[in-house]
Amino acid sequence: MSAGPAFLFPGQGAQHVGMGATALGDCPAAAELFDRAAEILGFDLRKLCLEGPAEHLDATLNSQPALYVCSFAALERLKQQDSALVESCQVAAGLSLGEYTALAFAGVMSFEDGLRVVAERGAAMQDAAEAIPSGMVSVLGLEIPQIEALCDEARGADVLQIANLLCPGNTVVSGGTAACERLVPLAEAAGAMRVIPLAVAGAFHTPIMQPAVERLRAVLAGVPMQPPRIPVLSNVDAQAHSDPEEIRDLLVRQVVSPVRWEDSIRRVLADYTPATVYEIGPGRVLRGLMKRIDRKTACEGIEA
Repeated sequence: MSAGPAFLFPGQGAQHVGMGATALGDCPAAAELFDRAAEILGFDLRKLCLEGPAEHLDATLNSQPALYVCSFAALERLKQQDSALVESCQVAAGLSLGEYTALAFAGVMSFEDGLRVVAERGAAMQDAAEAIPSGMVSVLGLEIPQIEALCDEARGADVLQIANLLCPGNTVVSGGTAACERLVPLAEAAGAMRVIPLAVAGAFHTPIMQPAVERLRAVLAGVPMQPPRIPVLSNVDAQAHSDPEEIRDLLVRQVVSPVRWEDSIRRVLADYTPATVYEIGPGRVLRGLMKRIDRKTACEGIEA
């Protein structure tokens, strides 16, 4: 008997106007999720996902709950098509925000509680980003030690550090706006294939997000949590954790810690040897990263 699949859930940046349309069109359970989300959030998430405008959907406080709900809508669609496949999932991981989707899927918290936490997380991160001009830059084609040295050179009095270790040759740096601007020509001169400033609100996964920590800790403290029914890899240390208090603490630390995505995927492949990996939710970012980490493992997308 072959090993069960692994499910991966996308993070911020995967959102796009029109997401959720497929699930809303052919899956009543997905439509019900959007109704429940509207009651919790106090606005029409379905309309925002389907019609935009893009600048509203892309705002951190909206994109995080939108991606969470759309990923669950994709799950409901997959359940409708092949419930046995969903039940056979043996391990899950999610990129940054997607870790909340993975944990709720694994039964650590309810869909509703997860949505409340994600909504507060998005709002807190947006507020922290607006307090200090900051950003993120994707650096392609350089090794980690090279990028760390470039951060040291460009940092000055600002924050500047690696924020996302995504796959070989794809690393994201976060920091103050001026430091990010200094990094770009330095990375190009060092031989980076591409250096791309990202369209995000601020320097996620750095100490610039520290103001969001206490707000997130407070909302997580009020959420009942159970041990996960399947392993879920933490972005902070690329390990699976079963103790709810430990999971709570790691979710708080995740906001100011680098995302170890490549390490997480390598652990999924080494420890669980899934026959197939599924990207559940909007976009195809995780499939692209998977190809760079391990071309041999099949990775399929389940769109919302």
